[in-house]
Amino acid sequence: MSSSAQPQPSNQELGVYECEVTLKFRLIEEKGTMADRDHLLETLVDAFAYGDDEYLEALKSKVSIQEINEVNASPAMRRQLIRLRNASWLH
Repeated sequence: MSSSAQPQPSNQELGVYECEVTLKFRLIEEKGTMADRDHLLETLVDAFAYGDDEYLEALKSKVSIQEINEVNASPAMRRQLIRLRNASWLH
């Protein structure tokens, strides 16, 4: 969950997941955008999420998700997990 995402109430147990996303597509875009590494990933994901049109042609997408033991998560992520588990809106 990113810091900008709003927590959603849930009665389900929380877990830590390792996710791998492979996207392959063709895109018509300004060359300057491709050189700006700070915004490149955001631009590419936004374009892919918008869907196929005359500027984007999706070729392949693959998502792999695996639950991992929380001790393998970073200390910051483990602290956030504890906070979420203790949050009153989850109960």
